[in-house]
Amino acid sequence: MSTVDFSPLPIDAALPDLTAALRATNAAVLVAPPGAGKTTRVPLVLGGEDWAQKARRILVLEPRRLAARAAAARMAQTLGERVGDTVGLRVRFGSKISQKTRIEIITEGIFTRLILDDPMLDGVAAVIFDEFHERSLDADLGLALARDVQQGLREDLRLIVMSATIDGARIAKLIGGAPVIASEGRAFAVETRYVGRDARAIEPQVADVITRVVRAETGSLLAFLPGAAEIRRTQALLEGRVDASTDIVALYGALAGGEQDRAIAPAPLGRRKIVLATSIAETSITIEGVRIVIDSGLARVPRYEPDVGVTRLETVRVSRAAADQRRGRAGRNSCCGPVVFRARPGRLGQRPRATCLPRSAATPRARRGQGPVARTWGHRRRRPHHRGGPAPAAFAAAAAARAHGGRRRSRWRRGVRRRDRRSHRRARPWRRRRRSPRPPRRACPRPLAARAGRACDGATVGGGCNCSLPPCGELYT
Repeated sequence: MSTVDFSPLPIDAALPDLTAALRATNAAVLVAPPGAGKTTRVPLVLGGEDWAQKARRILVLEPRRLAARAAAARMAQTLGERVGDTVGLRVRFGSKISQKTRIEIITEGIFTRLILDDPMLDGVAAVIFDEFHERSLDADLGLALARDVQQGLREDLRLIVMSATIDGARIAKLIGGAPVIASEGRAFAVETRYVGRDARAIEPQVADVITRVVRAETGSLLAFLPGAAEIRRTQALLEGRVDASTDIVALYGALAGGEQDRAIAPAPLGRRKIVLATSIAETSITIEGVRIVIDSGLARVPRYEPDVGVTRLETVRVSRAAADQRRGRAGRNSCCGPVVFRARPGRLGQRPRATCLPRSAATPRARRGQGPVARTWGHRRRRPHHRGGPAPAAFAAAAAARAHGGRRRSRWRRGVRRRDRRSHRRARPWRRRRRSPRPPRRACPRPLAARAGRACDGATVGGGCNCSLPPCGELYT
Protein backbone atom coordinates (compact mmCIF):
# COMPACT_ATOMS: atom_id res chain seq x y z
CA MET A 1 0.00 0.00 0.00
CA SER A 2 1.36 3.38 -0.97
CA THR A 3 2.18 5.91 1.70
CA VAL A 4 -0.33 8.73 1.97
CA ASP A 5 0.00 11.98 3.88
CA PHE A 6 -3.04 11.77 6.17
CA SER A 7 -4.65 14.82 7.70
CA PRO A 8 -4.30 14.82 11.51
CA LEU A 9 -7.04 13.13 13.54
CA PRO A 10 -7.45 12.56 17.30
CA ILE A 11 -6.89 8.81 16.86
CA ASP A 12 -3.35 9.38 15.64
CA ALA A 13 -2.02 9.60 19.20
CA ALA A 14 -3.12 6.01 19.93
CA LEU A 15 -1.92 4.44 16.67
CA PRO A 16 1.72 3.79 17.78
CA ASP A 17 0.50 1.84 20.81
CA LEU A 18 -1.94 -0.12 18.64
CA THR A 19 0.63 -1.10 16.04
CA ALA A 20 3.15 -2.08 18.74
CA ALA A 21 0.56 -4.25 20.48
CA LEU A 22 -0.32 -6.05 17.24
CA ARG A 23 3.33 -6.76 16.55
CA ALA A 24 3.66 -8.46 19.94
CA THR A 25 0.25 -10.18 20.15
CA ASN A 26 -2.50 -11.25 17.80
CA ALA A 27 -5.42 -9.33 19.37
CA ALA A 28 -6.17 -5.84 20.64
CA VAL A 29 -9.08 -3.69 21.82
CA LEU A 30 -9.30 -0.03 20.80
CA VAL A 31 -11.57 2.36 22.70
CA ALA A 32 -11.88 5.85 21.22
CA PRO A 33 -14.62 8.49 21.53
CA PRO A 34 -16.99 9.27 18.65
CA GLY A 35 -15.41 11.40 15.98
CA ALA A 36 -11.82 10.30 16.71
CA GLY A 37 -11.45 8.74 13.24
CA LYS A 38 -10.86 5.10 14.18
CA THR A 39 -13.10 3.67 11.43
CA THR A 40 -11.34 5.34 8.51
CA ARG A 41 -7.78 5.67 9.86
CA VAL A 42 -6.97 2.38 11.61
CA PRO A 43 -7.40 0.03 8.59
CA LEU A 44 -5.24 2.24 6.37
CA VAL A 45 -2.44 2.38 8.95
CA LEU A 46 -2.54 -1.37 9.67
CA GLY A 47 -2.39 -2.11 5.94
CA GLY A 48 1.19 -0.80 5.88
CA GLU A 49 2.49 -3.13 8.63
CA ASP A 50 4.92 -5.94 7.79
CA TRP A 51 2.61 -8.68 9.07
CA ALA A 52 -0.18 -7.33 6.85
CA GLN A 53 2.04 -7.34 3.75
CA LYS A 54 2.48 -11.11 3.95
CA ALA A 55 -1.25 -11.73 3.56
CA ARG A 56 -3.61 -10.18 1.07
CA ARG A 57 -6.55 -8.53 2.80
CA ILE A 58 -7.77 -6.81 5.93
CA LEU A 59 -11.47 -7.25 6.68
CA VAL A 60 -13.38 -4.42 8.38
CA LEU A 61 -16.81 -5.36 9.75
CA GLU A 62 -19.55 -2.73 9.92
CA PRO A 63 -22.97 -3.21 11.52
CA ARG A 64 -24.98 -1.78 8.59
CA ARG A 65 -24.73 -1.43 4.83
CA LEU A 66 -25.02 2.34 5.09
CA ALA A 67 -22.04 2.48 7.45
CA ALA A 68 -20.05 0.14 5.20
CA ARG A 69 -20.67 2.26 2.09
CA ALA A 70 -19.82 5.48 3.91
CA ALA A 71 -16.59 4.07 5.40
CA ALA A 72 -15.44 2.66 2.07
CA ALA A 73 -16.11 5.93 0.25
CA ARG A 74 -14.28 7.92 2.92
CA MET A 75 -11.17 5.73 2.88
CA ALA A 76 -11.06 5.66 -0.93
CA GLN A 77 -11.33 9.44 -0.97
CA THR A 78 -8.44 9.66 1.49
CA LEU A 79 -6.28 7.57 -0.84
CA GLY A 80 -7.43 9.49 -3.90
CA GLU A 81 -8.92 6.38 -5.49
CA ARG A 82 -12.28 4.87 -6.28
CA VAL A 83 -14.09 2.28 -4.22
CA GLY A 84 -12.94 -1.06 -5.56
CA ASP A 85 -9.24 -0.27 -5.96
CA THR A 86 -7.27 -0.48 -2.72
CA VAL A 87 -10.41 -0.19 -0.59
CA GLY A 88 -13.23 -2.53 -1.59
CA LEU A 89 -16.82 -2.96 -0.50
CA ARG A 90 -18.84 -6.14 -0.09
CA VAL A 91 -22.44 -5.98 1.09
CA ARG A 92 -25.62 -7.82 0.28
CA PHE A 93 -26.79 -7.38 -3.33
CA GLY A 94 -23.57 -5.71 -4.38
CA SER A 95 -19.79 -5.63 -4.12
CA LYS A 96 -16.88 -3.64 -5.51
CA ILE A 97 -13.77 -5.82 -5.33
CA SER A 98 -10.78 -6.02 -7.66
CA GLN A 99 -7.38 -7.68 -7.81
CA LYS A 100 -5.79 -4.62 -6.18
CA THR A 101 -8.11 -4.64 -3.16
CA ARG A 102 -6.25 -4.83 0.14
CA ILE A 103 -8.95 -3.59 2.54
CA GLU A 104 -12.50 -4.94 2.34
CA ILE A 105 -15.36 -3.21 4.13
CA ILE A 106 -18.04 -5.85 4.72
CA THR A 107 -21.11 -6.27 6.87
CA GLU A 108 -21.29 -8.68 9.78
CA GLY A 109 -23.63 -11.07 8.00
CA ILE A 110 -21.25 -11.33 5.03
CA PHE A 111 -18.39 -12.23 7.36
CA THR A 112 -20.41 -15.00 9.00
CA ARG A 113 -21.04 -16.60 5.62
CA LEU A 114 -17.41 -16.03 4.60
CA ILE A 115 -15.89 -17.74 7.62
CA LEU A 116 -18.32 -20.66 7.36
CA ASP A 117 -17.34 -21.21 3.73
CA ASP A 118 -13.60 -20.77 4.36
CA PRO A 119 -12.69 -21.50 8.01
CA MET A 120 -8.99 -20.95 7.33
CA LEU A 121 -9.58 -17.38 6.09
CA ASP A 122 -6.87 -17.78 3.49
CA GLY A 123 -5.28 -14.49 2.51
CA VAL A 124 -6.77 -12.56 5.45
CA ALA A 125 -4.25 -10.85 7.74
CA ALA A 126 -6.62 -9.18 10.22
CA VAL A 127 -10.30 -8.87 11.06
CA ILE A 128 -11.47 -5.56 12.54
CA PHE A 129 -14.79 -5.51 14.38
CA ASP A 130 -15.97 -1.90 14.28
CA GLU A 131 -18.72 -0.53 16.56
CA PHE A 132 -18.82 -3.77 18.50
CA HIS A 133 -20.91 -2.22 21.28
CA GLU A 134 -24.07 -2.85 19.23
CA ARG A 135 -23.61 -6.59 19.83
CA SER A 136 -25.72 -8.16 17.11
CA LEU A 137 -26.00 -11.91 16.70
CA ASP A 138 -23.83 -11.81 13.57
CA ALA A 139 -21.12 -9.83 15.36
CA ASP A 140 -21.07 -12.12 18.40
CA LEU A 141 -21.04 -15.24 16.25
CA GLY A 142 -18.39 -13.78 13.96
CA LEU A 143 -16.07 -12.94 16.86
CA ALA A 144 -16.56 -16.41 18.38
CA LEU A 145 -15.77 -18.13 15.07
CA ALA A 146 -12.80 -15.87 14.38
CA ARG A 147 -11.41 -16.55 17.84
CA ASP A 148 -11.85 -20.27 17.28
CA VAL A 149 -9.99 -20.06 13.98
CA GLN A 150 -7.23 -18.03 15.62
CA GLN A 151 -6.72 -20.55 18.40
CA GLY A 152 -6.92 -23.71 16.33
CA LEU A 153 -5.89 -22.91 12.76
CA ARG A 154 -4.41 -19.42 12.32
CA GLU A 155 -2.29 -18.10 15.16
CA ASP A 156 -1.05 -15.30 12.88
CA LEU A 157 -4.59 -13.94 12.39
CA ARG A 158 -5.03 -10.54 14.08
CA LEU A 159 -8.33 -9.61 15.75
CA ILE A 160 -9.08 -5.96 16.57
CA VAL A 161 -12.25 -4.87 18.38
CA MET A 162 -13.10 -1.16 18.20
CA SER A 163 -15.83 0.91 19.82
CA ALA A 164 -16.44 4.19 21.58
CA THR A 165 -18.69 3.08 24.44
CA ILE A 166 -17.70 -0.51 25.16
CA ASP A 167 -16.16 -2.00 28.30
CA GLY A 168 -12.74 -2.74 26.90
CA ALA A 169 -11.57 -4.90 29.82
CA ARG A 170 -14.44 -7.36 29.46
CA ILE A 171 -13.97 -7.76 25.72
CA ALA A 172 -10.21 -8.10 26.16
CA LYS A 173 -10.79 -10.96 28.60
CA LEU A 174 -12.96 -12.75 26.04
CA ILE A 175 -10.21 -12.73 23.41
CA GLY A 176 -7.40 -13.98 25.59
CA GLY A 177 -6.40 -10.98 27.66
CA ALA A 178 -5.67 -8.68 24.75
CA PRO A 179 -4.21 -5.23 25.48
CA VAL A 180 -6.63 -2.30 25.64
CA ILE A 181 -5.61 0.92 23.89
CA ALA A 182 -7.62 4.01 24.79
CA SER A 183 -7.77 7.35 23.01
CA GLU A 184 -9.27 10.38 24.73
CA GLY A 185 -9.04 12.85 21.87
CA ARG A 186 -12.04 14.47 20.17
CA ALA A 187 -12.17 16.41 16.96
CA PHE A 188 -14.04 19.40 18.44
CA ALA A 189 -15.59 20.20 21.80
CA VAL A 190 -19.39 19.88 21.83
CA GLU A 191 -21.76 22.00 23.90
CA THR A 192 -24.88 20.27 25.28
CA ARG A 193 -28.09 22.21 25.89
CA TYR A 194 -31.16 20.67 27.48
CA VAL A 195 -34.68 21.59 26.43
CA GLY A 196 -37.92 20.89 28.24
CA ARG A 197 -40.64 18.42 27.27
CA ASP A 198 -44.41 18.59 27.58
CA ALA A 199 -47.33 16.18 27.29
CA ARG A 200 -47.60 16.43 23.51
CA ALA A 201 -46.38 13.82 21.07
CA ILE A 202 -42.70 13.79 20.19
CA GLU A 203 -43.16 14.99 16.59
CA PRO A 204 -44.53 18.53 17.25
CA GLN A 205 -41.99 19.05 20.02
CA VAL A 206 -39.06 18.14 17.77
CA ALA A 207 -40.51 20.27 14.97
CA ASP A 208 -40.74 23.29 17.30
CA VAL A 209 -37.14 22.86 18.47
CA ILE A 210 -35.89 22.50 14.90
CA THR A 211 -37.74 25.65 13.84
CA ARG A 212 -36.23 27.68 16.68
CA VAL A 213 -32.71 26.33 16.17
CA VAL A 214 -32.72 26.88 12.41
CA ARG A 215 -33.59 30.53 12.93
CA ALA A 216 -31.01 31.11 15.67
CA GLU A 217 -28.05 28.94 14.55
CA THR A 218 -26.06 28.32 11.38
CA GLY A 219 -25.01 25.12 9.68
CA SER A 220 -26.78 21.87 8.87
CA LEU A 221 -28.80 19.96 11.43
CA LEU A 222 -29.24 16.29 12.37
CA ALA A 223 -32.28 15.21 14.41
CA PHE A 224 -32.73 11.75 15.93
CA LEU A 225 -36.25 10.28 16.08
CA PRO A 226 -37.47 6.80 17.09
CA GLY A 227 -38.69 5.50 13.72
CA ALA A 228 -39.72 6.13 10.14
CA ALA A 229 -43.31 7.05 11.03
CA GLU A 230 -42.13 9.82 13.37
CA ILE A 231 -39.74 11.04 10.68
CA ARG A 232 -42.51 11.35 8.09
CA ARG A 233 -44.81 13.18 10.49
CA THR A 234 -42.06 15.57 11.58
CA GLN A 235 -41.13 16.21 7.96
CA ALA A 236 -44.75 17.07 7.20
CA LEU A 237 -44.86 19.49 10.14
CA LEU A 238 -41.68 21.24 8.98
CA GLU A 239 -42.96 21.90 5.47
CA GLY A 240 -43.56 25.63 5.18
CA ARG A 241 -41.91 26.45 8.52
CA VAL A 242 -38.36 26.69 7.14
CA ASP A 243 -37.06 28.84 4.31
CA ALA A 244 -36.62 27.63 0.74
CA SER A 245 -32.82 27.37 1.07
CA THR A 246 -33.09 24.50 3.55
CA ASP A 247 -33.45 20.89 2.40
CA ILE A 248 -35.31 18.37 4.57
CA VAL A 249 -34.21 14.76 4.02
CA ALA A 250 -34.96 11.50 5.81
CA LEU A 251 -32.51 8.75 6.77
CA TYR A 252 -33.62 5.31 7.95
CA GLY A 253 -32.95 1.69 7.09
CA ALA A 254 -35.88 1.06 4.72
CA LEU A 255 -34.75 3.71 2.25
CA ALA A 256 -33.00 2.82 -0.97
CA GLY A 257 -29.23 3.10 -1.14
CA GLY A 258 -29.33 6.16 -3.38
CA GLU A 259 -31.61 8.06 -1.01
CA GLN A 260 -29.40 7.17 1.96
CA ASP A 261 -26.30 8.39 0.12
CA ARG A 262 -28.12 11.62 -0.73
CA ALA A 263 -28.96 12.13 2.96
CA ILE A 264 -25.34 11.82 4.13
CA ALA A 265 -23.88 13.82 1.23
CA PRO A 266 -22.82 17.40 1.98
CA ALA A 267 -25.31 20.16 1.27
CA PRO A 268 -24.79 22.20 -1.91
CA LEU A 269 -23.00 25.50 -1.62
CA GLY A 270 -25.25 28.17 -0.17
CA ARG A 271 -27.89 25.72 1.13
CA ARG A 272 -28.55 24.06 4.48
CA LYS A 273 -29.75 20.57 5.28
CA ILE A 274 -32.00 19.11 7.95
CA VAL A 275 -31.50 15.35 8.30
CA LEU A 276 -34.23 13.45 10.18
CA ALA A 277 -32.69 10.11 11.10
CA THR A 278 -33.22 7.08 13.26
CA SER A 279 -30.50 5.40 15.32
CA ILE A 280 -28.97 4.20 12.05
CA ALA A 281 -26.97 7.46 12.01
CA GLU A 282 -25.49 6.97 15.49
CA THR A 283 -22.29 5.19 14.50
CA SER A 284 -19.79 5.21 11.61
CA ILE A 285 -21.64 7.99 9.78
CA THR A 286 -20.16 11.40 9.01
CA ILE A 287 -22.51 13.97 7.50
CA GLU A 288 -20.56 16.88 6.14
CA GLY A 289 -21.55 20.28 7.47
CA VAL A 290 -23.59 19.06 10.46
CA ARG A 291 -23.01 21.40 13.37
CA ILE A 292 -26.21 20.90 15.37
CA VAL A 293 -27.70 17.65 16.69
CA ILE A 294 -31.18 17.40 18.19
CA ASP A 295 -31.67 14.25 20.25
CA SER A 296 -35.21 13.20 21.15
CA GLY A 297 -33.82 10.66 23.60
CA LEU A 298 -35.94 7.83 22.17
CA ALA A 299 -35.17 4.79 20.06
CA ARG A 300 -37.09 1.82 18.70
CA VAL A 301 -35.50 -1.52 19.58
CA PRO A 302 -36.56 -5.17 19.12
CA ARG A 303 -37.89 -7.05 22.13
CA TYR A 304 -38.73 -10.74 22.22
CA GLU A 305 -42.10 -11.62 23.77
CA PRO A 306 -42.20 -15.24 24.97
CA ASP A 307 -45.96 -15.02 25.56
CA VAL A 308 -46.63 -14.92 21.83
CA GLY A 309 -43.29 -16.18 20.54
CA VAL A 310 -42.49 -13.19 18.30
CA THR A 311 -40.17 -10.19 18.33
CA ARG A 312 -41.79 -6.76 18.33
CA LEU A 313 -40.48 -3.20 18.20
CA GLU A 314 -40.65 -1.15 21.37
CA THR A 315 -39.98 2.57 21.84
CA VAL A 316 -37.61 3.07 24.77
CA ARG A 317 -35.32 5.73 26.14
CA VAL A 318 -31.78 5.58 24.81
CA SER A 319 -28.90 4.66 27.07
CA ARG A 320 -26.20 7.09 28.11
CA ALA A 321 -23.78 5.36 25.75
CA ALA A 322 -26.15 5.81 22.79
CA ALA A 323 -26.72 9.46 23.75
CA ASP A 324 -22.95 9.98 23.75
CA GLN A 325 -22.75 8.41 20.29
CA ARG A 326 -25.41 10.82 19.02
CA ARG A 327 -23.64 13.71 20.65
CA GLY A 328 -20.45 12.83 18.80
CA ARG A 329 -22.12 13.40 15.41
CA ALA A 330 -21.90 17.16 15.97
CA GLY A 331 -18.18 17.35 16.73
CA ARG A 332 -16.76 15.61 13.68
CA ASN A 333 -16.15 18.32 11.10
CA SER A 334 -17.31 21.62 12.55
CA CYS A 335 -15.12 23.87 14.64
CA CYS A 336 -17.66 26.73 14.96
CA GLY A 337 -19.17 25.71 18.28
CA PRO A 338 -20.93 22.35 17.76
CA VAL A 339 -24.17 22.22 19.77
CA VAL A 340 -26.40 19.33 20.89
CA PHE A 341 -29.98 19.98 21.96
CA ARG A 342 -31.11 17.09 24.12
CA ALA A 343 -34.39 16.31 25.83
CA ARG A 344 -34.12 16.96 29.55
CA PRO A 345 -33.61 13.78 31.60
CA GLY A 346 -36.60 12.33 33.42
CA ARG A 347 -37.50 12.63 37.03
CA LEU A 348 -35.42 11.21 39.86
CA GLY A 349 -35.20 7.45 39.57
CA GLN A 350 -35.69 7.46 35.77
CA ARG A 351 -32.08 7.79 34.69
CA PRO A 352 -31.28 5.96 31.46
CA ARG A 353 -29.18 2.82 31.33
CA ALA A 354 -25.42 3.18 31.12
CA THR A 355 -25.25 0.98 28.04
CA CYS A 356 -27.87 -0.19 25.60
CA LEU A 357 -29.26 -3.71 25.66
CA PRO A 358 -27.42 -5.76 23.04
CA ARG A 359 -29.38 -6.57 19.95
CA SER A 360 -28.40 -10.19 20.42
CA ALA A 361 -30.35 -10.19 23.71
CA ALA A 362 -33.60 -9.46 21.87
CA THR A 363 -33.82 -12.98 20.51
CA PRO A 364 -35.47 -15.99 22.15
CA ARG A 365 -32.19 -17.91 22.42
CA ALA A 366 -30.54 -15.11 24.36
CA ARG A 367 -33.10 -14.97 27.15
CA ARG A 368 -31.51 -16.00 30.41
CA GLY A 369 -32.52 -19.39 31.70
CA GLN A 370 -34.32 -20.55 28.58
CA GLY A 371 -31.55 -22.06 26.47
CA PRO A 372 -32.21 -22.89 22.84
CA VAL A 373 -35.97 -23.28 23.37
CA ALA A 374 -38.26 -21.04 25.41
CA ARG A 375 -39.68 -23.17 28.23
CA THR A 376 -42.16 -22.20 30.92
CA TRP A 377 -43.95 -24.01 33.69
CA GLY A 378 -47.63 -23.78 34.36
CA HIS A 379 -49.90 -21.06 33.08
CA ARG A 380 -48.08 -18.42 30.99
CA ARG A 381 -50.44 -15.48 31.26
CA ARG A 382 -48.85 -12.65 33.24
CA ARG A 383 -46.72 -14.95 35.36
CA PRO A 384 -43.87 -13.01 37.02
CA HIS A 385 -41.45 -15.92 36.60
CA HIS A 386 -42.43 -17.13 33.13
CA ARG A 387 -39.31 -15.74 31.45
CA GLY A 388 -36.93 -17.58 33.74
CA GLY A 389 -38.60 -21.00 34.04
CA PRO A 390 -40.10 -22.42 37.25
CA ALA A 391 -41.03 -20.26 40.19
CA PRO A 392 -38.25 -19.81 42.78
CA ALA A 393 -40.70 -20.87 45.49
CA ALA A 394 -41.14 -24.22 43.79
CA PHE A 395 -37.39 -24.83 43.90
CA ALA A 396 -37.21 -23.87 47.58
CA ALA A 397 -40.09 -26.17 48.48
CA ALA A 398 -38.54 -29.09 46.63
CA ALA A 399 -35.16 -28.52 48.30
CA ALA A 400 -36.77 -28.39 51.74
CA ALA A 401 -38.64 -31.63 51.06
CA ARG A 402 -35.47 -33.39 49.96
CA ALA A 403 -33.61 -32.15 53.04
CA HIS A 404 -36.24 -33.63 55.40
CA GLY A 405 -36.49 -36.85 53.49
CA GLY A 406 -40.08 -36.33 52.50
CA ARG A 407 -42.15 -34.94 49.68
CA ARG A 408 -43.64 -31.50 49.99
CA ARG A 409 -45.98 -30.11 47.43
CA SER A 410 -45.65 -26.42 46.68
CA ARG A 411 -48.49 -23.93 46.71
CA TRP A 412 -48.55 -23.94 42.95
CA ARG A 413 -49.13 -27.71 42.82
CA ARG A 414 -51.80 -27.59 45.54
CA GLY A 415 -53.86 -25.28 43.39
CA VAL A 416 -53.48 -22.12 45.49
CA ARG A 417 -52.85 -19.17 43.20
CA ARG A 418 -50.83 -16.11 44.13
CA ARG A 419 -51.81 -12.60 43.13
CA ASP A 420 -49.82 -11.41 40.17
CA ARG A 421 -47.33 -8.78 41.32
CA ARG A 422 -47.16 -7.02 37.97
CA SER A 423 -50.76 -6.56 36.95
CA HIS A 424 -52.52 -7.14 40.30
CA ARG A 425 -54.93 -9.47 38.62
CA ARG A 426 -55.89 -12.85 39.93
CA ALA A 427 -54.85 -15.47 37.48
CA ARG A 428 -57.05 -18.30 36.38
CA PRO A 429 -57.22 -21.24 38.80
CA TRP A 430 -55.59 -24.54 38.09
CA ARG A 431 -57.59 -27.10 36.22
CA ARG A 432 -56.65 -30.57 37.38
CA ARG A 433 -56.80 -33.36 34.92
CA ARG A 434 -59.58 -35.74 35.67
CA ARG A 435 -58.92 -39.40 35.36
CA SER A 436 -60.98 -41.38 32.95
CA PRO A 437 -63.81 -43.26 34.75
CA ARG A 438 -63.31 -46.91 35.53
CA PRO A 439 -65.40 -49.45 33.66
CA PRO A 440 -68.58 -50.42 35.52
CA ARG A 441 -68.41 -53.52 37.70
CA ARG A 442 -71.05 -56.09 36.92
CA ALA A 443 -72.48 -58.55 39.36
CA CYS A 444 -71.70 -62.25 39.02
CA PRO A 445 -74.38 -63.83 36.81
CA ARG A 446 -74.67 -66.90 39.08
CA PRO A 447 -77.29 -66.95 41.77
CA LEU A 448 -76.22 -65.94 45.27
CA ALA A 449 -77.29 -69.31 46.64
CA ALA A 450 -74.94 -71.09 44.29
CA ARG A 451 -72.02 -68.98 45.49
CA ALA A 452 -72.68 -68.99 49.18
CA GLY A 453 -70.48 -71.16 51.39
CA ARG A 454 -68.10 -72.45 48.77
CA ALA A 455 -65.30 -71.26 46.49
CA CYS A 456 -65.97 -69.83 43.07
CA ASP A 457 -65.10 -72.07 40.19
CA GLY A 458 -64.98 -69.18 37.71
CA ALA A 459 -67.43 -70.86 35.35
CA THR A 460 -69.23 -67.70 34.33
CA VAL A 461 -70.11 -66.00 31.12
CA GLY A 462 -67.10 -64.00 29.94
CA GLY A 463 -64.51 -66.04 31.84
CA GLY A 464 -64.58 -64.29 35.22
CA CYS A 465 -66.69 -62.91 38.08
CA ASN A 466 -66.55 -60.38 40.90
CA CYS A 467 -67.90 -62.50 43.69
CA SER A 468 -64.64 -62.14 45.66
CA LEU A 469 -64.67 -65.78 46.62
CA PRO A 470 -61.36 -67.61 46.66
CA PRO A 471 -59.62 -68.18 44.34
CA CYS A 472 -61.49 -65.86 41.99
CA GLY A 473 -61.42 -62.03 42.29
CA GLU A 474 -61.49 -61.03 38.66
CA LEU A 475 -63.57 -58.32 37.08
CA TYR A 476 -66.38 -59.52 34.92
CA THR A 477 -66.87 -57.46 31.80
